[in-house]
Amino acid sequence: MLDVINLTKQYGKTKACDNVSFHLDNGSITVLLGPNGAGKSTLIKSVIGFLRYNGQITVCGVPNKTVEAKKILGYIPEIPSLYPNLTVSEHMEFIARAYKLENYKGYIEELFERFELTDKKKKFGDELSKGMQQKLNICLGLLPRPKVILLDEPMIGLDPHAIKELKNILVELRAQGCAVLVSTHMIDSVDMLWDRSIIMKNGKILANVTKQELDESKETLEDMFFRLTESKKEESSYEKGENV
Repeated sequence: MLDVINLTKQYGKTKACDNVSFHLDNGSITVLLGPNGAGKSTLIKSVIGFLRYNGQITVCGVPNKTVEAKKILGYIPEIPSLYPNLTVSEHMEFIARAYKLENYKGYIEELFERFELTDKKKKFGDELSKGMQQKLNICLGLLPRPKVILLDEPMIGLDPHAIKELKNILVELRAQGCAVLVSTHMIDSVDMLWDRSIIMKNGKILANVTKQELDESKETLEDMFFRLTESKKEESSYEKGENV
């Protein structure tokens, strides 16, 4: 599980994340939504441990910046960061050795098959198309089998087959008890997958709602998103003492 408590990250006078708090359950898919500049990437980078911040973040009960937490916390960034002098296979081997994985080769072959990378094993990172780089990026994040995984715009650049496969994998991760957080602008691409949705604007959480709660309100996720993010009011539902 993932707990974020009173997370605040400030750049100069701007609060990219303003007292953000939420909890992710095991075996759940949470969608993180918000317009550009909402604070989504800052939030994710804080959870991963890339940034300094005020507040508390724990992964399965341990602080997020500890080695113990990093072993079970996965991250798939929006922009792949590959080594130009490593082949596709060598990238996977590097991650396997860094995490000291055992019996991983079969899983590598499974991921290559599912994302159509089998015939790209010997290609170098800079020889891949952007779409293929993103596929490898996803495989690298999945290989350690994390208990909590964060995906930042994972479907950008993917072909329809890869999008379908990634959706299938997200459902499988949920069934395995993994806590999944997906940050995206593509609301329709995740509309049938999520269990909880968090909507941010100007560094604040405006809504933290389960699928069941939204269904009972008779409002679609897209309608809620535009209603909240296009409103001129900056006050969140939590600050008003309301449930969204």
